[in-house]
Amino acid sequence: MSALGYYGYLIAAAGYFVLLLLLLTNWRGRLLGGILLLACALTVVWGVVLGMHAYGVALPSSLFWGMETLRSFSWLAFLARLLNPSGVLREGFPKVLAIVVSLFTLVLLLPINLDQLLRQLAPSVAGNISVRYFGYVILALSGLILIEQLYRNTQEDNRWGIKYLLLGLGAMFAFDFYLYADALLFQRIDTGLWYARGPIVTMAVPLIGMSVARNPIWSIHVFVSRRMVFHTTAIFSAGIYMLLMAVAGYYIRLYGGEWGSVFQIIFFSGAVLMLIVLTSSGQVRAHAKVFLNKHFFKSRYDYREEWLRLIATLSGQESNIDLFQRVIGALASIVDSPGGYLFLTRASGRAELAERYNAPEVDLPTDIDYLPLTTLLTEKEWIVLFDEEHTQGRNAVPRPLLDIAKAWLITPLLHDQRLTGFVLLLAPKAPMRLNWENMDLLKTSGRQAASYLSLYQAAEALAEAKQFEGFNRLSAFVIHDLKNIIAQLSLVTKNAVKHKSNPAFVDDAMTTIENAVERMSRLLTQLNSSQAEDDSSCTDLVRAVQESVLTQSQHQPIPALSSAEGPIPVRAEADRLVSVISHVIQNAQDATPDDGEIRIVVEPNAKEALVHIIDTGSGMSEQFIREYLFKPFHTTKGLTGMGIGAYECREFVRSIGGHVEVRSEPGQGSTFSLSIPMAYDCDRKTAKLVD
Repeated sequence: MSALGYYGYLIAAAGYFVLLLLLLTNWRGRLLGGILLLACALTVVWGVVLGMHAYGVALPSSLFWGMETLRSFSWLAFLARLLNPSGVLREGFPKVLAIVVSLFTLVLLLPINLDQLLRQLAPSVAGNISVRYFGYVILALSGLILIEQLYRNTQEDNRWGIKYLLLGLGAMFAFDFYLYADALLFQRIDTGLWYARGPIVTMAVPLIGMSVARNPIWSIHVFVSRRMVFHTTAIFSAGIYMLLMAVAGYYIRLYGGEWGSVFQIIFFSGAVLMLIVLTSSGQVRAHAKVFLNKHFFKSRYDYREEWLRLIATLSGQESNIDLFQRVIGALASIVDSPGGYLFLTRASGRAELAERYNAPEVDLPTDIDYLPLTTLLTEKEWIVLFDEEHTQGRNAVPRPLLDIAKAWLITPLLHDQRLTGFVLLLAPKAPMRLNWENMDLLKTSGRQAASYLSLYQAAEALAEAKQFEGFNRLSAFVIHDLKNIIAQLSLVTKNAVKHKSNPAFVDDAMTTIENAVERMSRLLTQLNSSQAEDDSSCTDLVRAVQESVLTQSQHQPIPALSSAEGPIPVRAEADRLVSVISHVIQNAQDATPDDGEIRIVVEPNAKEALVHIIDTGSGMSEQFIREYLFKPFHTTKGLTGMGIGAYECREFVRSIGGHVEVRSEPGQGSTFSLSIPMAYDCDRKTAKLVD
């Protein structure tokens, strides 16, 4: 029994020590908070001293009874300060009570044997009464009186802030009154009652903490989270359960005879197994959460924690499941629902089942009319409940949804006044009556979830649009190249009538046609595959420029090439390189009169090769170069141009690590300079040459 008392008092000391630390970190220096700090600190010392006494440590009686007195007086002082915040003693009963408490406290703190002193002063009374026990009865009774007065004099609307404090301290003083009244009657302290004080005093810790959190005027801003209360209550309840089982097991062994030890082991093993079953039961946890939220907190939710959990769930920080399942899980956890179904709506008002989470598969008809429900959710933003007590909006729910097993409610997902979808949740494990607080949190969380769904749908649409954009851009480049090929073939057919009898012309025409067929085949293959070209092959820049000049020599003015000796290897796809250089030369020819001049200069330097296309054409303004030259599908050639030649040139050169520079003045011609990195790891002799 002494071991039980030892651990009980130490648990009390630990509980009030934790509460003391919370109070110390948030104390703002007000007197009321200081008295509360002092009461908690004295209770910690009281628990340690009485625990050591129960363990058998010899302590001075003055220390032992002194801590008993100071603990009671400190809590009485705190209650008195709450009842009389001004600190001025009024006439009548409060003043008399204060005098009585102070007097008995001083008497109990005197380092003398009170009973011996009483025998000397009043021998006829000394044999029937103990001054010490009588004093503690008076202190406990004073505590109960203060609690009753404090409750009676507090307005009904404000009692929620102190009721748990009064319950905790009331239980503590009531037990003290019973303990010392029994001791006063029988002239001895009951050992069982004495050792039970520690756990009973500990029970007041969470109650005091909640009352402190509800009263910021005490200048002690303590945050007691629901999770902390839930786990503390679970651990405390498990401890009480195991303590009771241990006592029962002790008596089984004591009175079980020869098989007592065996029965004790079997009983204790079964008790542990039952505890594990209860703590792992989702239904038990759900009932416990409902009970705690209903009876221990003013609001059902810790909104800070709920919002952080919602964001963490929707963003995928806590799981790797897809967004649709995360949306269902986030909303289901608000009302302890096991899972549900997500329906996404379309512009026509129709809806379709998109995903389920912790819910059985359902086979819904394809011809369900969702329009009344989606219209109701959009216009009213109602939470539609399926039970018989709530008929509001229930008639708009399609019958197949009502027939889903354990279907409970529908919550809308609205974003920018547009219904993105709705979630159908299954009934929770513990019965729950929804009020405005549940409804508002579900609606707000639904809006946040809808924003995530809208972003997801927008991202999908954007990715799809980018795929089409890439295909369309590739098609535009291919068409641009085909236009140039067609122009070459048109020139051949135009001159065929005049030069068809010339063998040299026929050979040249066949070479041109063969080259055009080969290029068109490569372009069609590229278009069908919709893949980017391989820019990692080694290509001779000099030969690429030579072919571009040769191709464009059929137009006026004929470009003149000035090139460095030997191959200049670069990493680029050969056909694209020839194509972009040809486009730049063609643009120069289009901007230059037939009697003008176009020069192509190729020169290498330390790290890169430069290709200059210089013309004496009409030139361009600085504003045109900055705002329009490289803008795709913007052209000054009317119907004869597509406006992607310069853009394609710049993008291709950038893709292989180079850059394009343009210098021009109106009426003074233009210079396009292509800077292309040289590929030093390519063999100059084996660099791919353009045929």
